[in-house]
Amino acid sequence: MQAIVRPNGQLILRGEIFRCAIGARGVLRHKEEGDEATPLGLLPLRRVLYRADRVPPPNCAVPLEPIGQEDGWCDDPNHRDYNRMIRLPHDGRHEELWRKDGVYDIIGVLGWNDAPIERRRGSAIFLHVARPDFAPTQGCVALALRDLQRVLAAGVTELLVTGE
Repeated sequence: MQAIVRPNGQLILRGEIFRCAIGARGVLRHKEEGDEATPLGLLPLRRVLYRADRVPPPNCAVPLEPIGQEDGWCDDPNHRDYNRMIRLPHDGRHEELWRKDGVYDIIGVLGWNDAPIERRRGSAIFLHVARPDFAPTQGCVALALRDLQRVLAAGVTELLVTGE
């Protein structure tokens, strides 16, 4: 099932509109590492990761996996593990998935720059929990926790990020 993400901060699923946050620079066709833009196009939902100590396993139509304190994601375009989940500590630049702020309590791993991986084309593009003020992301799509749980439970398997 497909959800549509618009650059005006709306995710649309079966006619229902959810508020979402996207990248600070909006939507771009030519995504690059660190540009703070959400990539334009069809983004398949590959799997869902979650913090089992904070949230129950979300209902979803894709593989589901709990994360631990040693889990991270490599966003270093010069490292062999670029745009892959990693174990910490790690010698490349990376994000920690086990965060205090709750933004990664549920993470939908979106299929961006992963088949094949191209250096500097962007990494760690996720569907995750929005900050309370819906502040822009670094390029991800973010929803309120309850909305994210509802969207996943509805069986979403891909996001179509549009330019309009």
